[in-house]
Amino acid sequence: MSKALDPILKISNLQTHFFTKAGVLKAVDGVSFEIGAGEIVGLVGESGSGKSITGFSIIGLVDAPGKIVGGDISFKGQNLNQLSNEQMQHYRGNRIAMIFQDPMMTLNPVLRIETQMIEAIQAHDDSIAHEDARIRARDALGLVGISSADERLRAYPHQFSGGMRQRVSIAIAMLNRPDLIIADEPTTALDVTIQGQVISEMQKLCQETKTALLWITHDLAVVSGIADRICVMYAGRVVEQGSIESTILNPMHPYTRGLMGSVPSQNQRGKPLQQIDGMVPSMLNLPNGCAFQNRCRRVNDTCLTKQPDIMHLADGRQVRCINLPEEYKV
Repeated sequence: MSKALDPILKISNLQTHFFTKAGVLKAVDGVSFEIGAGEIVGLVGESGSGKSITGFSIIGLVDAPGKIVGGDISFKGQNLNQLSNEQMQHYRGNRIAMIFQDPMMTLNPVLRIETQMIEAIQAHDDSIAHEDARIRARDALGLVGISSADERLRAYPHQFSGGMRQRVSIAIAMLNRPDLIIADEPTTALDVTIQGQVISEMQKLCQETKTALLWITHDLAVVSGIADRICVMYAGRVVEQGSIESTILNPMHPYTRGLMGSVPSQNQRGKPLQQIDGMVPSMLNLPNGCAFQNRCRRVNDTCLTKQPDIMHLADGRQVRCINLPEEYKV
């Protein structure tokens, strides 16, 4: 995979483990990728693959029993792993913003929307006048498709629908024009029309301000329409990463192929969707060798005993698989 130009974020061998009574759960186990300025990277995988924990690790929101036990998170040259929680407050919501699946993780139910948005602005720049901050908040609501923004600013979160609350949380993330936005399934609760509008505005933000965007999702259709590059996660590891064009059109890892085969638009009309056989293994008890072995149609004896290393393909992609066709290897 080609290196991101001027990387805003560089993740190297990130390991985030949860220490439970049942054992050590390796939610993120050696993840590495980069995001360049203005670039959109999709982080894709099933529920439980570790993609959300990767996002929480970057922004420093992993709590006990979870802990980052290894690797580096370099943000504009600063290793975030070395910062205290107080030091991370300078980055959160200012230089790094996160949009959560549940908007109530962002919104305070007892404060008006305008109070929360104005505080989000002035917390990082107290030189901005109250009225100027309010105008910026109003304009941000308009960008995510909320009409009558002046009236909506005076409302409380409980007066909004779930989809409307999500739009507000997206607007808050965009308020300070951060260098990096981590979006964790941000459009799941939105209808298709608003989803398209939000995606368009976030693409525009990245293009105009060079904001980097990590888009975490299980929806390949969405990520293929917004991202420049894609990282596919399975059982805590990135199993394939590369450009959207090469990965979507010609997926190489069996898991990526299975994900693509389950997308309706990738199948012939009238034919049943392809399925990935088997179940995701327990993260507390991963098998020896490849974690995908019990679901893979081209598994062999080596897959059962040897963990696959990253293979570099001639087209710049990285794939974690032993059984790749020789013509694709560098």
